[in-house]
Amino acid sequence: MATVILGLGIVGILWYQDQWSNSTQVESFSGREHPVTYQGVLLQEEDVRVVNNEHYFSMNYIKENIDPNIFWDEQTKAVVITTKDKVLTFPEGQVEAFVNGQPFSIRVPVEDVNGVKYIPVSPLENIYGIRLQSLTNTGVAILEKSGDMIQVGETVVQPEKVELTYFVRQEPSTQAPYVIELGQEAKVHIFGEEKGWYYVQTLDGLVGYLDKKDVQLEGITQITLEVEDKKRIPWSPLGGKINLTWEHVVSRNPDHSKISPMPGLHVVSPTWFDLVNGEGEISSKASLPYVEWAHQQGYQVWGLFSNNFDPDITTTALATYETRSKMVRQLVQYASMYKLDGINIDFENVYLKDKENLVQFVRELTPYLHEQNLVVSMDVTIKSTSERWSMFYDRARLAQTVDYMIVMTYDEHWASSPVAGSVASLPWVEKGLQGVLEEVPASKLLLGVPYYTRLWKEETDPSTGKVRVTSKAITMDTTDKWIKERNLTPGYDEKSGQMYVEYKDQADGATYKIWIEDEMSMKKRTELVKKYNLAGIASWRRGFEKPGIWNAIAETLEKKP
Repeated sequence: MATVILGLGIVGILWYQDQWSNSTQVESFSGREHPVTYQGVLLQEEDVRVVNNEHYFSMNYIKENIDPNIFWDEQTKAVVITTKDKVLTFPEGQVEAFVNGQPFSIRVPVEDVNGVKYIPVSPLENIYGIRLQSLTNTGVAILEKSGDMIQVGETVVQPEKVELTYFVRQEPSTQAPYVIELGQEAKVHIFGEEKGWYYVQTLDGLVGYLDKKDVQLEGITQITLEVEDKKRIPWSPLGGKINLTWEHVVSRNPDHSKISPMPGLHVVSPTWFDLVNGEGEISSKASLPYVEWAHQQGYQVWGLFSNNFDPDITTTALATYETRSKMVRQLVQYASMYKLDGINIDFENVYLKDKENLVQFVRELTPYLHEQNLVVSMDVTIKSTSERWSMFYDRARLAQTVDYMIVMTYDEHWASSPVAGSVASLPWVEKGLQGVLEEVPASKLLLGVPYYTRLWKEETDPSTGKVRVTSKAITMDTTDKWIKERNLTPGYDEKSGQMYVEYKDQADGATYKIWIEDEMSMKKRTELVKKYNLAGIASWRRGFEKPGIWNAIAETLEKKP
């Protein structure tokens, strides 16, 4: 009997607590002079600064929540913001900012407060598609972003209880103090649900909890704000995939009158521009007659810009906004002078520490090239654990900026490889391609293929029994000639997916091996372009191929499934 009485007592207490409502009112953002919220969540005090009614956000907040690519350039003491078609710089302490090098005025400057950079919000609104709505009656400011979806609710109407009001409470409980009292048909924005209560924000900017039974859902609204960023559709061949080849120019340009027809080709990319030093100076081997010839053939010309495979000058040239801008200005000038259609960025052998600066350079270069209606492409390797060969590429972020990315799927076995093997076996190529596709959209990716192979020589040291491996790169024609001179018959190598030939030289005792690049291997590589619906194919390089290669690639690219 005592147990029953005790149980009833507990139930009674719980019933009483549930019926009792706290009538104490508290402030929604106690102690905060200038509260700013995003989707009902209060921003940290250190992320917001308000001076003379002008709101600032910390650079850290912007980087973490709005623009991961915002950049601080220490040497010039400026914030750098890059979009698809603009480079904006906001020098610290100055009310003159710059867009693509042209000055414009802002009301208040970037400030440094105890080492934290604060950026005025007003000039950022059209750049990012954000809006900071300041509510004078409560002092709250609400941050909104274009594209945000917001669930709208309305407090329930009870005509028979016209005096009935609803309490927005500090916690999801009737015992919690309330923040504000709402009448019937009061609009709220709903940002969550907890213990049968909605987490809401009133139109006055105050936040708290409303009992679900007191709210009628009204639908979802989308925030639509103007964004200055222009949508860009990069060039592509009408109804087809890109077929590009690199033109290797060492010191002099080729005699284009001697270049045989290349059916199906869309783009030539001559290796014309090289980084000379850490000051950002660029040398040029560009040729206007070559460009005019290419255009007459219907080819686009994407001039290649290389860092000269020099990691040290690359570090220095990428380090500051001034040196990066110097490279940008030269490339824009060269592109105009030589009537180019695009720039192909080829940075290789770069220190891992320069990963962020390389992304920033590409982001600062691309808007200027797009302004001239130029196509921007960049070469990358497949993914690996090699810092200076692969890891310095932030493929995902670079792909957000450039029009196209070319993955160089060759050098599986390189010149000084300790073992002989294919330059690019088909399984290795496909696996590497799949890895890059985890970070780069197929619609932006071109498959880089080799027109060369390697003649491998294996010699056994009689005293140690160790095999010494050497190699040299050879063209397709040289491969055919070498095989024919020795009256050899290649066989199919299942492991590499290529034709293979091996020869034991009785004169020097060495064994020679070639994994052959030919029409068959190129068709297989081109089929990968179709299989993964890539943007196209790129070949290294013109002059290494046999004449029939062009038709083999073109026919496979154009072949309907």
